[in-house]
Amino acid sequence: MTAEEHDVSEPPPSRTFWAFLRQPFGAGFLLTLGGLVAIALGIALSNLSTVLVYIAFALFIALGLDPLVRAISARGLSRAVGIAIVCAGFGAVLVGILLLIIPTVVDQIAQFIRSIPSLISDFQGSEVYVWLEESFGDQVGAVLAEVQAFLTTPSNIAAIGGGVLQVGTTVATAASGVVIVIVLSLYFLASLPTMKVSLIQLAPARSRARVGGLADEITASVGSYLGGMVVLALVNAAFVFVVHLVLGLPFPQLMAVTAFCITLIPLVGSVLFWAIASALALFTSPVTALVFAIVYLVYMQLEAYLLTPRVMSRTISVPGSLVVIGALVGGTLLGLLGALVAIPVTASILLIVKQVIIPRQDRKA
Repeated sequence: MTAEEHDVSEPPPSRTFWAFLRQPFGAGFLLTLGGLVAIALGIALSNLSTVLVYIAFALFIALGLDPLVRAISARGLSRAVGIAIVCAGFGAVLVGILLLIIPTVVDQIAQFIRSIPSLISDFQGSEVYVWLEESFGDQVGAVLAEVQAFLTTPSNIAAIGGGVLQVGTTVATAASGVVIVIVLSLYFLASLPTMKVSLIQLAPARSRARVGGLADEITASVGSYLGGMVVLALVNAAFVFVVHLVLGLPFPQLMAVTAFCITLIPLVGSVLFWAIASALALFTSPVTALVFAIVYLVYMQLEAYLLTPRVMSRTISVPGSLVVIGALVGGTLLGLLGALVAIPVTASILLIVKQVIIPRQDRKA
């Protein structure tokens, strides 16, 4: 049989495949198979969501510590020694802060729970309560009594977390997650240069120098941004601690720790803490709560227009509208993690657009 006869009698496999797809059964089979693969990938990503969050947190911690490691390495020490120094210093500071704060915070939480009846009693004697009672009648007293009964019953507090067993499981899961993130952060911190080189090698040889410079700028900006966020949160916590001491508000250490944790959230963190702290201060005195609200509101303006530009001027430059949009999108998609990484991711995208896409478009003129 000649080659021509073979071509006529047996069409190539590619033609047979396309002919199969033109049939309704073939097209439906392919679409169904693609849908099943997409569903399987979605289920796999959903099951791996916790692991992916751990990896993202660990990578950002590593990027945040990398500038310190590079600064130590620039003094003539090896990267391994720099990592050991940074990790030892970070661990010492963390342990010191925990030893200073945790006993006080635990004591203040217990004191807060014990003082709930007296706080509610003082609130009932305030002008705010009188105004609420005049406006809404006896229902205010009934609601307040139910709130007091709920907060002072330990079983109710345990029920919020799904029971004692569920609370214990949650604590154990959180502790194991922290350990995993710390271990991954150390691995990422040690292997960041190797990871960069591996990613750069995926680019064409003629573009590797440019891609390497772009990768260095992105990682440096992300690390500096995270360091700046920590600095601003520390300043915020110190300010809250001092204001609580000056105004005589209860639980200054607890509120300082709360301020540090909440103000790490971009954009809405300070506003959220302002609302929470002002509401809690109402239980002490409406006048004191008003003073705190005004003082912290003034601090928020100083932080927005004075501290933040000075701290962030050397890290990331992103237009305000894109900051808001990025934070909203990131928070909607990934919650707290998305809100934290939204600004550096937005800055990285802008950097790629300015250095890659725009020059490529300019060359087409």
